[in-house]
Amino acid sequence: MFIRKKFILKLAICLLYVVCILIIAKTIKQLSVENFFYPNETYFPEETEHFLEKPSSVNSQFEKWLTSYEKEIIPNLGENGKPSFLYGKEKLIAEMIKKKKAINVLLSNKISLNRSLPDVRDELCQNVTYDEDDLPSASVVIIFFNEPLSVLLRTITSVINGSPAKLLKEVIIVDDSSDEEELKGKLDYYITKRLSKKVKIIRLPKRLGLIRARLAGARKSTGDVLVFLDAHCEVITNWLEPLLQRIKDKNNAVLMPIIDSISEDTLEYNHDNNPSFFQVGGFTWAGHFTWIDIQDKEKNRKTRISPVNSPTMAGGLFAIDRNYFWKIGSYDDKMDGWGGENLEMSFRIWQCGGSLETIPCSRVGHIFRNFHPYKFPNNKDTHGINTARLVHVWMDDYKRLFLLYHDEFKYVDDTIGDLSERIKLRNNLKCKNFKWYLDNVYPEKFIPDENVIAYGRVKLRDTNYCLDNLQHDEDKPYNLGVYGCHSKLFPSQLFSLSNAGELRRDETCAIVKDEDVDEAKISTVKMIECDSKSENNKWILTKNGNIVHVISGLCLDGTDIQDESDLFVKTCTDTTNQMWDFDYYVDSLKIGS
Repeated sequence: MFIRKKFILKLAICLLYVVCILIIAKTIKQLSVENFFYPNETYFPEETEHFLEKPSSVNSQFEKWLTSYEKEIIPNLGENGKPSFLYGKEKLIAEMIKKKKAINVLLSNKISLNRSLPDVRDELCQNVTYDEDDLPSASVVIIFFNEPLSVLLRTITSVINGSPAKLLKEVIIVDDSSDEEELKGKLDYYITKRLSKKVKIIRLPKRLGLIRARLAGARKSTGDVLVFLDAHCEVITNWLEPLLQRIKDKNNAVLMPIIDSISEDTLEYNHDNNPSFFQVGGFTWAGHFTWIDIQDKEKNRKTRISPVNSPTMAGGLFAIDRNYFWKIGSYDDKMDGWGGENLEMSFRIWQCGGSLETIPCSRVGHIFRNFHPYKFPNNKDTHGINTARLVHVWMDDYKRLFLLYHDEFKYVDDTIGDLSERIKLRNNLKCKNFKWYLDNVYPEKFIPDENVIAYGRVKLRDTNYCLDNLQHDEDKPYNLGVYGCHSKLFPSQLFSLSNAGELRRDETCAIVKDEDVDEAKISTVKMIECDSKSENNKWILTKNGNIVHVISGLCLDGTDIQDESDLFVKTCTDTTNQMWDFDYYVDSLKIGS
């Protein structure tokens, strides 16, 4: 009998051991990063989630810190969004920290987390009523990695205090594996002691990057609408209601607030004095988001506060029906880190039957930092790789223009990764092609090799010099120059002469200002943002190869040029110093005499 009991005991111990092994194995599998990559197939592992406990269970060692922190706040500093300043030693310390954090953290620590902001909405917005008793609820999702604590807390506080309680279901903040100590116990303690129980925090065991971290937050959300915000924002009064109202009325509309700028240095809330002026999203063929003026077709909308269609979105701040988010394909979860996801979602939404809209009565302030104060996972060019993924899935033959800038992504290889799931998604949703997008959503978009007289490199005859942007920032005016011609078409040397007579690049056009023309009839040539209504950016290409500025009658001249020389226009001659050859001629009939 004793031997039998001993055997049963051993058997029970063995079974318990096996069960424990299985549980551990299951836990390890759940914690695998692979679980984060497939949002529609797996669940976010519970072990990585930490919902805040009751205040009594939080370590009281942080109470002293909290008391000290709140004593440092200076009453009325930064109120109404006014700029604030530090002086003397504090200013020097703040500048040193800002070089690392890209934000004036010391100043942020001294400004109230619940400061007032100006109501910068259009006055028409103040008379709009919403179906508040029948609007969908919102889950606000905020991702952070090593964000300055006071900046993050001000974002959360602003959302809670600036949103109707019955509409705000929860604020989900996702810690993308930060390693700053203040973002651990101090953050938990402050939220528990000072903020709403609606605030939940998810801590990722490994850094996944913005895209997958957002997917993790979205998966845990329970509100009807997902509102994604960056971790350095402040909201204006009544920011949420117009977003929810529009989604109630049109649930396949993806919405952006007007994004105002908060100074990273003074924390001033900057806004245009004309509240009805704002811009919408565009893109460059190099694969970057850019701001553009409201399209002409949108200027005739019902009222100036009606929704405005936008070809693309910046991606940091937007609202979307939660069910539609998953139906339309959420994010491309094979994208790594940050970058490109905003254009991918923009093209997908438009091409697959949805719309992107800016809502003028919703305004949110955002700190635009001058640099990223952290490295991206694996130190890869995540923006370039992610953009290559969207190009190969959504842009069809127009990918040729992106590849002029990034020929390293010409072929789909292991660097770009498997695209089969995204191509299958496009087919299942019966999405339109990219030409439809350009024709119907963004007809203003300039296409370098369509509707042009000539394009490619522009070479001074009998030399090896070509027009070149000399790596200038295209967001600012610069002088047109020349450089030795590259052996193949290179982005800095891609120019077009459009059917409208513009000597241009993707977003900039060559002009000659009257005031720059001296007595000898010589002037530099400036590259500035294209303006279709301007006559100062019109040029004619003659059969001899002269490029003539229409208003001044002067010709592009290459006399005595060398690498990185600025170009000038001069009185026209028949010499080869003024004869230019394009790589490709599309419409020779439009070449002048």
